[in-house]
Amino acid sequence: MTFPAASQNKVDLSNSIASGRLKAAKDTAWRKIEFGANLNQGSFSSNWTGGGVNSIALGLFLNALSEKKVGKNSWRNDFQGQYGIVRNKGQQSRKNVDRIFFDTKYNRELTSKWSLFANVNFLSQFGSGYEYSDTSDVKRKVSGILSPAYLTEAIGIEYRPVPYFFIDLAPGALRQTIVVDKDLYVNTPDQKNYGVPIGKRVRTEAALIQLVANFDKDIAKDVNLKFRYLMFSSFKHPLNIDNRLDAQLTAKINKYVNVNLGAIMVYDEDQSNKIQFAQALSIGFLFAF
Repeated sequence: MTFPAASQNKVDLSNSIASGRLKAAKDTAWRKIEFGANLNQGSFSSNWTGGGVNSIALGLFLNALSEKKVGKNSWRNDFQGQYGIVRNKGQQSRKNVDRIFFDTKYNRELTSKWSLFANVNFLSQFGSGYEYSDTSDVKRKVSGILSPAYLTEAIGIEYRPVPYFFIDLAPGALRQTIVVDKDLYVNTPDQKNYGVPIGKRVRTEAALIQLVANFDKDIAKDVNLKFRYLMFSSFKHPLNIDNRLDAQLTAKINKYVNVNLGAIMVYDEDQSNKIQFAQALSIGFLFAF
């Protein structure tokens, strides 16, 4: 007995086009937006014998990620913004975290794991950064918005063995280092001005090779780990390799409360001859939609 509904779902597998469509991944569209605030406060009475300084710290962050796949074409947009300040009694407010990150990427699928890509990446900060004296509140400006900023354009090949991890290789990527404040060099280490020639605002470098590794996965129930590693080797100075690692571990306590542990490690001789490291632990509110 033959039913009309069944006959309508039959597919001619001898047709290579129809067979290929069955094997292709489904078209998808996905997005995630997270907004959060972290507040830390401590206070002591005037006769507290254990010592201590009254303090308050506030941090805000906004993360937005979207991915869309249609056939062999896909588009990924990733924005991350963080800003935080801390104030200790007797001192001015000081910045303790500041980051603007945006990455947009187009992929053309070659196989289930390999694809060609083209992307633009931007990295900077929201406000000015200062270096403070150890004995006073005297400060000197060492950074600011677009001082520095990094704009990178890359074309290359991507390897994605699993949905939550990929590696991008891009020979010939271009990177512009931007420092709009022409007077900033007097305060940067060894007056290097982040690699931008003194008196100029932009320095352009071509990469011998650029490598990006990105991981974003729930490693346990309500525990997420994400990291992004960047390696950049220029044609002009191939052995002076720039390295940057951004990592964040987030654990949800309940629907709206979470704990964050973040770390950044940078080695870039245009900034410093030593490895730079920053770490922060916070608890706060998280809204995801």
